[in-house]
Amino acid sequence: MSNDGSSPASDENKSPNDANSENVPPQKTPKQLEKEAEKQKKLDKLAAKKGKLAEIEQQKKEKEPKKKPLSTRDITQYESQTAPGDKKDIHCPFPNSYSPKYVEAAWYEWWEKQGYFRPEYYDEHPPPAHDKRTTNKFIMVIPPPNVTGYLHLGHAIMCTIEDTLTRWHRMLGKHVLWVPGCDHAGIATQVVVEKKLMREKKLSRHNLGREKFLDEVWKWKTDKGDHIYEQIKVLGASCDWNRKVFTMDKTLCYAVEEAFIRMHEKKLIYRSTRLVNWSCTLKSAISDIEVEKTELKGRTLIRVPGYDEPVEFGVLVYFAYPVENSDEQIIVATTRLETMLGDTAVVVHPNDERYKHLYGKYVKHPFLNRRLPIICDEMVDMNFGSGAVKVTPAHDPNDYECGKRNKLEFITCIEDDGLMSSNCGKYSGLKRFDVRRQLLEDLKQLNLYRDCKDNEMMIPICSRSKDIIEPLLKPQWYCNCKIMAKRSIDAVRNKELKIIPSMFEPVWYKWLEDIRDWCISRQLWWGHRIPAYFVTSKDIEPGQDTDDKYWISAHSYEEALEKASKQFNVDKTKIQLTQDEDVLDTWFSSGLFPFSSFGWPLETDDYKRFFPTTLLETGHDILFFWVARMVMFSLELTDQLPFKEIYLHAIIRDAHGRKMSKTLGNVIDPLDVINGASLEELNEQLRTSNLDPREYERAKQGQIEDYPKGIPECGADALRFAFCAYANQGRDINLDVLRIEGYRRFCNKLWNAIKFAMTKNLDINDKNCFQPNKDFKLNGKEKPVDIWIINRLYHAIEQCENGFEAYQLPTVTTAIYNFWLYEFCDIYIEYIKQDFFDTNNDNERKETVKNILYTCLDNGLRLLAPIMPFLSEELYQRLPKPNNTQNPPSLCVTPYPQSSQFLPYRDDDIEKNVSSIYECIKEIRSYRAAQNIKSKEKDNLYIKLKNSSYRSIFDKYSDLIQRLANINHLNIIEKEINNLSTQIVSTNDYDLYFITNTTTTTTEKVDKTSS
Repeated sequence: MSNDGSSPASDENKSPNDANSENVPPQKTPKQLEKEAEKQKKLDKLAAKKGKLAEIEQQKKEKEPKKKPLSTRDITQYESQTAPGDKKDIHCPFPNSYSPKYVEAAWYEWWEKQGYFRPEYYDEHPPPAHDKRTTNKFIMVIPPPNVTGYLHLGHAIMCTIEDTLTRWHRMLGKHVLWVPGCDHAGIATQVVVEKKLMREKKLSRHNLGREKFLDEVWKWKTDKGDHIYEQIKVLGASCDWNRKVFTMDKTLCYAVEEAFIRMHEKKLIYRSTRLVNWSCTLKSAISDIEVEKTELKGRTLIRVPGYDEPVEFGVLVYFAYPVENSDEQIIVATTRLETMLGDTAVVVHPNDERYKHLYGKYVKHPFLNRRLPIICDEMVDMNFGSGAVKVTPAHDPNDYECGKRNKLEFITCIEDDGLMSSNCGKYSGLKRFDVRRQLLEDLKQLNLYRDCKDNEMMIPICSRSKDIIEPLLKPQWYCNCKIMAKRSIDAVRNKELKIIPSMFEPVWYKWLEDIRDWCISRQLWWGHRIPAYFVTSKDIEPGQDTDDKYWISAHSYEEALEKASKQFNVDKTKIQLTQDEDVLDTWFSSGLFPFSSFGWPLETDDYKRFFPTTLLETGHDILFFWVARMVMFSLELTDQLPFKEIYLHAIIRDAHGRKMSKTLGNVIDPLDVINGASLEELNEQLRTSNLDPREYERAKQGQIEDYPKGIPECGADALRFAFCAYANQGRDINLDVLRIEGYRRFCNKLWNAIKFAMTKNLDINDKNCFQPNKDFKLNGKEKPVDIWIINRLYHAIEQCENGFEAYQLPTVTTAIYNFWLYEFCDIYIEYIKQDFFDTNNDNERKETVKNILYTCLDNGLRLLAPIMPFLSEELYQRLPKPNNTQNPPSLCVTPYPQSSQFLPYRDDDIEKNVSSIYECIKEIRSYRAAQNIKSKEKDNLYIKLKNSSYRSIFDKYSDLIQRLANINHLNIIEKEINNLSTQIVSTNDYDLYFITNTTTTTTEKVDKTSS
């Protein structure tokens, strides 16, 4: 029978007569047994030591306060039955602690339904007669986010800053309009939908055809576009949603066509064949902003779409061209070996003595039946490499210019799809980077290969497809920007247009002065199809694709036919028109956004009332791609600037300073910060995105490293406050998402301040609710600390005014944070608690304190409202309001505080004195903390004066020291204390002491200033 089924029977249970007894080990000697005993003794001692250490460690853990994980934080939900759009129930019990989910419920729908976000609100609800606010306008359009999927923190900071400014101007009494919208994002959207179709239906767009593919894009847009708007709303953005626009709306499409037609007819838009940034994967030209320039230090392997193996970049390959009818060779070098199949010349410097005897001769192409002339051009650096350069005019910008100067042949060796062209002999039809490898081997076979060296260089990569950009020669549409750029430069120089911060003005001048003509056509299906028609007819001499006179621009085929008939003097029935298949660059329609969104080219009511706008707020990274083009287009098409000021905010990067990128896993949905998200939820979002498997694994690892415990729930208000606090002008922001949680704790501090006030009759649900006056005024019974907090309120308001005026939002957040946290909560509330807890029933004092308390809360919440709209509204609605006055129904339309209201109560002496006394209080607290004194028993404080002027200060503010430093009696002495004492601080003006024994005597009389 076995023992317990888990271990073999011991030798003790075996019979001496067991058949296996011969395997029993021999008996050990006494010496061996002694050694084993010593060894066991040491092992027992070690085990006992480990056990003791484990016990001590366990005791430490038991003594430590248990930290509640953030993910399990109790969340109070708003559960009142409020219909969508109805006002939130403010008579239900006030929760014990701040909860974003509770606070942010119901308010937005009510604001929107009440029309607070509409510019007409003040037309229908004029401000009260006593309201001294202005009634001018503040107009702004949102930089339309791409319709491709979801917003990230970069969009969120934009929305936050714009909404903060919008709400502030609205509280100043202005007619405010902030127009929301969405951009169709031509390339980005087409790529996303094509990937979706291939993944779900195994279909390409060519399988579907243009019309059916566009139907699929519209379905996708309907789904994703609404999600983007919901994200913007969750952030609290106070846009006028009745005026939202999409760049593919009919009215905006008409505006795009009209702009193209006008500029084409003025010869500002024209047709030309030039080198463009070409994505072989997309089979389209792309704009500079969609090219990621990646720096390589040397040999680097990069994965390229369509290739199983990584491709080598960052090397300079040297090879020789044989000189015709000679034994000589010319050595040239290239980083793109495949382009040698498009070479049409070898260039040397005219002053290079090494090659003068070869001028006018030819080299032979080793793989093609082609002679390449040896020509001279000053573009060559004689000291670089061999001093000879191969020229591929159809595939390199510098070679293109050289080819034009020297009238060289332009040979295309790479086709639209990245395959080698028919001009490439045996390499025709092969992939370009496969040919790169093959040519290297073939050159070695011919003994023409010379060397390969690491080469520091920039590689252009398509941000959408991750393909390597190829410069290809293509007929495209171009916009002449030179003339328009001059007006834009003059507008800034003449101070008609202001750029904030001004550090970007020189960059503005430099870019516009060096501006090149803009390629505006894209080989896509999704977007604004170019409204240009090519004319053919038997009665008209055939024209070239690049001959502009054969292109007619019009809103429709019929209109184009009329124009063509008139221009060529040919009957309409004899004309054939073919509309260009391409679409316009997305930035073309975006450039019209400030006026097309109001109805231009039609003279609509909105256009007449709201254009030009007041401000354009955006990131500095699109100053040229979007902002400059808006200014140029607006001056050209409307003869007006589109806005008066440009405010450029910083660019959001992750905590490590990296650009936000889906492939790094550091692109964060603002909703995940607002609501919180576990690591598993973040990973799932990646899994369902369009990342390929390799990118997914890389991004997933990035999330694991940055958010091992997920993202804590912070709420919209904390996120907004963090953005404004970070928004230093001109600097990029390394945003640690987890730091936003600190501002959530700030929200809780405000919550507790209001909760305290509500227990002191400042609660609308209290039948004895305090009744504030319409206008603030002192009653003459205030103590110095009461006057001091009004002084600090004045300072906070003044700082907020200055910060908003200068677009320095960190100034605003610092002023608000310091006032609420360090001055109002830490000092004033702690100071007045004694007034409410005293049993002497001094009602006059309590009413005085309530007046000051209410004034600080009322103005403090109004200061906060533009930045933290949900929390400020929730708390403001709980406070009492003056009777017999027309009180605004919401903080959205309540006047912003004005420092001038509190200017008469400024008292610099009180400010200085409280500051001095509070330093004394902090020294006392620091002493207790350093000595680990945790007793709540009050001490007696002894003050030895060195400066007699401080006697009146200590007399006047003794109650502040007693209440905030936990002091019983405050005594002023003139000489040293004879018996035991402890000096806790020494300054130039006074020394502070605690007495450490029970009996106190001094050489001089003790003056008890308080008891």
